[in-house]
Amino acid sequence: MNQPTIYAVIMAGGVGSRFWPQSRERSPKQVLEIVGSGSMISNTIARIQPLVPPEKVLVVTNKLQKEIIHQQIPSVPMQNILTEPIGRNTAPCIGLAAKWIRRTDPDAVMIILPADHIIRDTEEFLNVLRRAVHTAQESDALVTIGIKPTHPETGYGYIQYEDSSEKNPFAAEGIYRVKTFAEKPNLETAEKFLKCGDFLWNSGMFIWKASIILNEIEKHIPELGDQLNKLEPAIGTENYQTALERVYGVIRSISIDYGVMEKASKVFVAIGDFGWSDVGSWDEVVRLTPIDGDGNALRGTVIAKDSHGNYIDAGSKVVATIGLEDVIVVVTDDAVLICKKGRSQDVKEVVDYLRRKQINGLL
Repeated sequence: MNQPTIYAVIMAGGVGSRFWPQSRERSPKQVLEIVGSGSMISNTIARIQPLVPPEKVLVVTNKLQKEIIHQQIPSVPMQNILTEPIGRNTAPCIGLAAKWIRRTDPDAVMIILPADHIIRDTEEFLNVLRRAVHTAQESDALVTIGIKPTHPETGYGYIQYEDSSEKNPFAAEGIYRVKTFAEKPNLETAEKFLKCGDFLWNSGMFIWKASIILNEIEKHIPELGDQLNKLEPAIGTENYQTALERVYGVIRSISIDYGVMEKASKVFVAIGDFGWSDVGSWDEVVRLTPIDGDGNALRGTVIAKDSHGNYIDAGSKVVATIGLEDVIVVVTDDAVLICKKGRSQDVKEVVDYLRRKQINGLL
């Protein structure tokens, strides 16, 4: 079989509300330097360049973020940055990108990646992607990447796989048939998953042929498939924007996991162990950031007297703490977050409050 043309689709339309006050609608998490140097989306593009050149990268975002995203990744052509009129979760986002790709290359393989993940071992990540692309090309299956768990995490969904090489030609490459998907568990269930040994964290990364995922969408989310088919003739024409807004005005919000992956009959998972994190909260940033002798992770100008176990990002201000322990502090020019460690998932509730009160200047 010939080598497939590989495209990457970067999902970059989120706001990252759990990273308020740094992440805002016009400067979302994916364009920030959350951990280390370089924005998350520029690092994502750089990471895959050995496999996918910038001209084969599509980014799906929204109108507010298109310009700032292009500034971050100027090597990706502006016409490759697709905008959704309104966020409708991952299934419409992926279906839209698949339509654009299939009209150019019907046999292309798509790698679907969120814009805001951290991966420590790039070479191993690329090796896993290569094996997953080969599986998708040879089998016409849907392939996802599952992360080998290191602890009983309750913030991720899980994937259970069939640990058997019987009737599985890809087992030698660390790729197995998916047995079931599981929602984010409580701690007791997460501990059971870890003990079982055949559960992986659901990374939200996918690999498949554009034609195959579109067929699966038509089969399992027929109303979305119908609307995407109505949109297809307008792609690349002057009627495209009008048609796109019409379609997004009627389709429902649905994830690719719930809409397709949990229902499809031919799904494989590639096991990944490459230092992955979806950086879903400030607590996860704390875990990823080096600490000093007092257990503090400090960014900017911070005076920490008798303070231990804190994460403090002072921004452009000077922050002084006395006797502070196990707290997250994030400072911007117009807002300050002070949060007990272990509670940063609740930051989203602050953003919801600001939105309800229509305090748009802080969103």
